[in-house]
Amino acid sequence: MKRIRQEITGTGWQKMGLLLWKLGENNKAEELYNMLLNEASNENDESYCYHSLGMIKDNLGQYNEAIKFYQKSLDIKEKTLPPNHPDLASSHNNIGLVYYNMGEYSKALSSHERALEIKKIALPPNHPDLAASYNNIGLVYYNMGEYSKALSSYERSLEIRKIALPPNHPDLASSH
Repeated sequence: MKRIRQEITGTGWQKMGLLLWKLGENNKAEELYNMLLNEASNENDESYCYHSLGMIKDNLGQYNEAIKFYQKSLDIKEKTLPPNHPDLASSHNNIGLVYYNMGEYSKALSSHERALEIKKIALPPNHPDLAASYNNIGLVYYNMGEYSKALSSYERSLEIRKIALPPNHPDLASSH
C-alpha cells in the first residue's frame, strides 16, 4: 500500500514520467524529466527528477550516468532531510544496486551497509525493508566469494521476512 501511495503522489507530469518509464518508453520519460528538472521550483522536485533520471539510466544499462543522477538526488536529500530519513536509505540502496550491476562489489557493499544503518534507526526492527537490505548485502557478499557472510545476511533477511510477511508472500518464498 505504501508503494502505491508513493506512486500516486506528485504532479501529473511526474506520474506521466513514471508511467512512461514503466512502459519502457525511456527516451520519452527522460525528455519529460529533463523538462521537469528545468522547471523545478524547489530542491525536492529537483531531487525527484534526478532520482527518476537515475532510474532511467539504470534501466538502460548506462550505469555511470545512473550513479551520477542518483548521487545528485542523494546530495540534495542530505541537505534537506534529517540525517536518518528513510529516503536517504532508498538513495543509498539504489546506488548500491547500480554498483552491484557494474560488478563494483566493494562500493555496492558500502552503499547497502549505509542504507541498512539508516533503516535500523528509521524503521521498526522487523520491517520488510530491513530484510531487503540484508538480502542485498548477502548478494554482494556472495558475488565477492564471502559465502559465510552471505549466508549470515540471507538468514537475517529470512528471519525478518518470516516475522513481517504472510506465509504465502513471494518475498518469503524467494528467501528460501
